[in-house]
Amino acid sequence: MDHLKTGEVINKRRKELGLTQNQLAKSLHISFQSVSKWENGTAYPDIETLPKLAAALHTTVDALLGYSSVVTDYDRRYHAEGYYWGLTPNRICYDIMKLLPPIKPYRVLDIGCGEGKDAVFFSKCGYHVTAFDISEQGIEKAKRLAEHNRTDVTFFKADMFDYRPDTEYDVIFSSGVLHFLTPSVRGEFCDSLKSHTSDGGLNALNVFVKKPFISRAPDRTRDEDKRHPWRSGELFGYYHDWLFSVCKEEVFDCNSGGTPHKHCMDTLIAQKITAPL
Repeated sequence: MDHLKTGEVINKRRKELGLTQNQLAKSLHISFQSVSKWENGTAYPDIETLPKLAAALHTTVDALLGYSSVVTDYDRRYHAEGYYWGLTPNRICYDIMKLLPPIKPYRVLDIGCGEGKDAVFFSKCGYHVTAFDISEQGIEKAKRLAEHNRTDVTFFKADMFDYRPDTEYDVIFSSGVLHFLTPSVRGEFCDSLKSHTSDGGLNALNVFVKKPFISRAPDRTRDEDKRHPWRSGELFGYYHDWLFSVCKEEVFDCNSGGTPHKHCMDTLIAQKITAPL
């Protein structure tokens, strides 16, 4: 999140609505000093406050975060006839199946599902899958993919900054999307995932890691400042109290967009254990 830019948006929208800082603060049940700090860029709204703030200012979380260009970029990628990321399931999917095989319809949440290849794979294997993405084009292609494979997935369009699970899941999965989270909100985001995971359930996540010896991907766009690579090991720290099944960092080749390049990624599959083993 660009603190100063977000503060400017808050200030502009508040004044357009004829609200004082105190009035906005009262509607959010916070102090007016908090609003003042947001607007001058010395502090920022936490991830739980963003949806309420957007509603109070009659705008969206996308607009507050300057996220709309990201949506446009992914809609453009997904508009093509083929599937931008291909149709081969992520390797993590197979790891999840080994750890929590679908002997019953375990509930899976796929965050940032893109064109739906992993969500459809899980559904075909017998999981009960809910999946969302911010791209309308991606969701439409995901629905067509599920229909083609004669499987049922609950797809919907949402922003991970807005969406809050209202039930527990046995598996929460996210691949290649969490670099849109700034470091300041990652702890809260992971805590939310953990609290909505059933006992014995899994969180399976991967994040792009910045390395000085790896160049930026050739399909990067003008909104590159909205992407925030993680530090090596950062993801693992948020799950220090869970049981690790997969915990690794690797450099790998990628061909997304048709141009070969490399990424560094940390991958974690961790299990929620609430009682002594």
